Amino acid sequence: MQRHTRSEILLASGLAWTAGYADAIGFLHLGGWFVSFMTGNSTRAGAAVANGSLTGFLQAFGLIAAFFLGVAGASVLRRLLSRHRRPAICLVSAAGLTAALLSTATPGTEGLLGPLLALAMGSLNAVFEREGEVSIGITYMTGTLVKLGQRAVAALFGEKDTGWGRYLLLWSALTVGSLCGGAAYFSLGMASLNPAIGALVIAAAASWGHPGHRHG
Repeated sequence: MQRHTRSEILLASGLAWTAGYADAIGFLHLGGWFVSFMTGNSTRAGAAVANGSLTGFLQAFGLIAAFFLGVAGASVLRRLLSRHRRPAICLVSAAGLTAALLSTATPGTEGLLGPLLALAMGSLNAVFEREGEVSIGITYMTGTLVKLGQRAVAALFGEKDTGWGRYLLLWSALTVGSLCGGAAYFSLGMASLNPAIGALVIAAAASWGHPGHRHG
């Protein structure tokens, strides 16, 4: 993350907050399944097979597949667009959350909620991409915590400009987002997705004129 500007780190932190917020809502509504954290779903898929639960495996695999499609679809969009890539991906993710919200009010489409949420969250990971690789992971924080630990130790040993604060900010944003999402869900139910949709629209507007919107 050292190659990114402060404004980009703030944008990434805002998106991480949104990912944590939506993941908490999905986790609570779906009864313990993740829509942003596919490592958890992969573990649950394996545990479901070991427990002889085909339904559990299929549910986990469906979320993983939707997340994968979100990442792939957003990566295709990046390749097709020469400008405004970041705002476009934010708006696609917002559309996915909107579709998920609408599925809860449309009879017969309730089963689409989880996959649509996972699709929307997967797409966010293509916002920060350089040379075909993710430069900032938005919805997963294991690597961020590893780097935070390494950079914090480097700072303790006197190294300068380790950037540990950036990793701490990103992890904190997702964690606080999860707290906010959980609290909002218990107060508003699935209507609690509306602030996440609004946050993505704001992120799209904020990134529209950024220098990184062409290549970042």
